[in-house]
Amino acid sequence: MKAAIVTIGDEILIGQIVDTNSAWMAQNLTLAGFEVEEMQSIGDDAQQIKDTISDVFQRVDVVLMTGGLGPTKDDITKKTLCEYFDTTLVFDDAVLDNIKNVISNFTSLNELTRNQAYVPKDCTVIQNRVGTAPITWFDYKDKVLVSMPGVPHEMRYVMENEILPRLKNKYDIEAYIKRVFIVKGYTESALAMYIADFEDNLPQGFGLAYLPSLGLMKLRLFVRGEHRLPEMEAEVKKLQALLGDAIIAEEDITPEKILGARLFEKGLTLGTAESCTGGNIAHMITSVSGSSNYFKGSVVSYANEEKVNVLHVSQENIDKYTAVSEIVAAQMAKGAQNLLNVDCVIATTGIAGPDGGTEENPVGTVWVCTVYKNKSITKRYQFGKYRESNIIRASNNGMLQLLEMIDNDTY
Repeated sequence: MKAAIVTIGDEILIGQIVDTNSAWMAQNLTLAGFEVEEMQSIGDDAQQIKDTISDVFQRVDVVLMTGGLGPTKDDITKKTLCEYFDTTLVFDDAVLDNIKNVISNFTSLNELTRNQAYVPKDCTVIQNRVGTAPITWFDYKDKVLVSMPGVPHEMRYVMENEILPRLKNKYDIEAYIKRVFIVKGYTESALAMYIADFEDNLPQGFGLAYLPSLGLMKLRLFVRGEHRLPEMEAEVKKLQALLGDAIIAEEDITPEKILGARLFEKGLTLGTAESCTGGNIAHMITSVSGSSNYFKGSVVSYANEEKVNVLHVSQENIDKYTAVSEIVAAQMAKGAQNLLNVDCVIATTGIAGPDGGTEENPVGTVWVCTVYKNKSITKRYQFGKYRESNIIRASNNGMLQLLEMIDNDTY
């Protein structure tokens, strides 16, 4: 069964926002058993929208569209769909009730928002429980078109809870089964070389995807059909034996969630002392629901005087070794542990870039000190030239370094 994804919005075409919807939908449609034939981004132009629908309907069975459903004048998708399917807009009281419920806690109903309760007459209306724009489902001959909001969290909620279940119910197709592994300590090429024999000997129909992130790797093993579950479990055991402790999780999960679960499980508390990461580790940790159970706080000691005044780093050591040094990272961590009264600390100091590098400490140099109870490890990492990726790499490696200490529990 073939599908196409169409994202609508001038803001996508001019680069004002990045289209993350298409990649997410493609991944989840594929796992559900659909073949995604194409993805397109088009502008807020009625004729272009209609031409695109006619074009893709020649090649696919399902068209998923996002965008253009807001309350402003440039949001023309509903009106254009009415023109294409030769129908009219009608007012839907159930949609209005849902809109009122969604906005009740933070704003009042105005005329523009009320107008979102107008929907095409000849379609199935699906309520949007997390937003004000309803979803419209058109059965057209033997094909389906679904129009959803472009706001990513709304689209994902609707896809997971409404659209994918309905598509699976409508079309009798075999979904993929998958297993995900989060792997530490390898680059993509190094991991591919290490498990090359495993990959070469996978049974017919199996696939292995390498999904690199900054500081860790994600492996996805997949095959179509629930009847192949015994084979999947056999291949999983082979991969587990091959990679051993390099596998830090067997689900699609972030480092901050892995670390948070371990801290909560063991009743440990955490604090951070951050210079070059500028509070990013604390941000990642606190993005996880329930992190207040183990995270006590952070000191962002970006300036040297704050390292000295707040964390009691030795000015003499800064003068002698510079702020980007093993001893300063260690003193930052110890100072944060004393100040915050925590079991564990992640401390970072380095040169994120793109400026500020020296011959001794080029851009991308980061010292990370992790403390677990009364033991500590300080490591030097050498990343690249790009500031944002260096910050993320340092953050991920800091969390993984602490996670390794906790899991080994021999330090």
